[in-house]
Amino acid sequence: MPVISIAPNDQLLDKLKSNLKEVQARGANLYVFADADSEIADSEGVHVLRLPEHYGELSPILHVVPLQLLSYHVALVKGTDVDKPRNLAKSVTVE
Repeated sequence: MPVISIAPNDQLLDKLKSNLKEVQARGANLYVFADADSEIADSEGVHVLRLPEHYGELSPILHVVPLQLLSYHVALVKGTDVDKPRNLAKSVTVE
C-alpha cells in the first residue's frame, strides 16, 4: 500500500518520523515530500522527494503543488475526466 506524506522541517518532524516508522513496519511503501534540509533519508520502502528549502509561512503553498500534480496525473492514469468531476456544479451553484 503506498502512503504519501508531507514532512516539513518543523517542530512536529520527530513525531512524523515515528508515525512513518509505524506505517512502514506494517508493510507500506512510503513516498515522503520532505524539505531539502530534512533528516529523512531514502531507504528500502521509503522514497524521499526533496522540495526546495523551507519558506516559513509560505511552506504549505510549496508543499501542496506536488500533491495537486500527483492527484492530476493519478486521475489521468485511472481514466477519470479531470475537467468534469461529478457533482461539482451542484456543490458550487446550490445556495
